[in-house]
Amino acid sequence: MDIKCVITDDEPIARKGLKGYIDKVDFLTLTGECEDAVQLNNLLNTTIPDLIFLDIEMPLMSGLDLLATLRNPPMVIITSAYERYAIKGYEFDVADYLLKPISFERFLKSVNKVHSLFEKKANEAHIDYIFVKSGKHLVKVFFKDILFIESMENYIVIHTVSSKETVYLTLKNIHSSLPDNFIQVHRSYIINMDHIQSIEGNQLILGNNKITIARNQREEVFNAILNNRLISR
Repeated sequence: MDIKCVITDDEPIARKGLKGYIDKVDFLTLTGECEDAVQLNNLLNTTIPDLIFLDIEMPLMSGLDLLATLRNPPMVIITSAYERYAIKGYEFDVADYLLKPISFERFLKSVNKVHSLFEKKANEAHIDYIFVKSGKHLVKVFFKDILFIESMENYIVIHTVSSKETVYLTLKNIHSSLPDNFIQVHRSYIINMDHIQSIEGNQLILGNNKITIARNQREEVFNAILNNRLISR
């Protein structure tokens, strides 16, 4: 498993040290270096790494301030000289918090933890269906057959290529059981990106259905859908 990572730190010495550590670990590949959070934000608009090594105190914007603006950030390991930010960092569900100066032993323990998390996620991805209770029946639904999932107050409707299953669940409950090709595009819709046929303005076309993208999620959704797949002249 190859984990693509980006270093973001305003101190050249700190970036050099992390780069040296990354070079020693076979499953890590450095794909970018940023001097501050603004550069990182620009990078994330064009590519999505698997892991970010993120400093906190930087010019213009702190690492935590940037995290607060990201809806679905990559996995993050905080690298900071200040222990006081640790609790706040974990509120953003970061993978680890490394205090500078960082020893290679502590670095290795942290990235091994991240590697295990990615392996667990990959293993879970092999599960290609779920059972849902629709009426009095437990119905087997394959992820590949789901077009989109619609929220209807206290229940959801799972629209597949051949059926509609009404389930007493919320979007939030089912989202955690779905693979990465599913993305919430509106407070009422989760869609399967594999079934997108076209994009018309602010709408996604899936089969005979048009799903509107929420205005405040437009950039995030377009980044996830296109993800370097847009070919233009």
